[in-house]
Amino acid sequence: MAATAAEGVAATALRAVLGRAGMAAERSGCAAEAVRVVAVGKTKPVSMLRQLYDAGHRCFGENYVQEFVTKAPQLPQDTRWHFIGHLQSNKVKPLLAAVPNLDMVEGVDNEKIANHLDRAVNSLGRQPLKVLVQVNTSGEESKSGIDPSKCVDLAKHVKLACPHLIFSGLMTIGMKDYSSTPENFKALVNCKLEVCKALDIPTEQFELSMGMSGDFEQAIEMGSTNVRIGSTIFGPREYPNKRQN
Repeated sequence: MAATAAEGVAATALRAVLGRAGMAAERSGCAAEAVRVVAVGKTKPVSMLRQLYDAGHRCFGENYVQEFVTKAPQLPQDTRWHFIGHLQSNKVKPLLAAVPNLDMVEGVDNEKIANHLDRAVNSLGRQPLKVLVQVNTSGEESKSGIDPSKCVDLAKHVKLACPHLIFSGLMTIGMKDYSSTPENFKALVNCKLEVCKALDIPTEQFELSMGMSGDFEQAIEMGSTNVRIGSTIFGPREYPNKRQN
């Protein structure tokens, strides 16, 4: 009974988030449809995700490969899955093999992982995979992501040397507590402008993934096209034991 109530709360919370995201998009001069809300269900049961699916939502994200490969087959094939964060190279092929409807990897942070993804997509014979380059905008060593000064080089590598990947834009996670500041967002916007100029990509065809539960409206107002919302939809995370990627 309690689980069913929590699921109902999640669907209501999702509607509120979509409404807030749409209004933030309109304030920034964009259509509400220009912003994607990724519902991030880490540590939450598939039943909660399914309830959002049944309410019409299709875009979901996960952070841990082991959890991801367990959950993904339990939702219908038209679910659009995002892997979010640092991906270890030895987990690339198991992830892609288990999740044929993986739509995007949000965080390629070095050439090695880009090459692993490119080879895995090719060997599995699947459609080209959309990827975002992860940029460390906070300067914290504990955060994955490439230094902003190197984002053009990595973007160039993905776009020109990885034919089975679709370079789609940039993402950032922000500070250690997963909050971000306007400076983090501005740094990513600056990287976007540099990459678009260097690779001759129209800015309107370029994704920026920034903003989470605590700051997604501000992120959208500063140009985010993709926000990753977990606790505001699903409630606080539950960590019964420490999980590994």
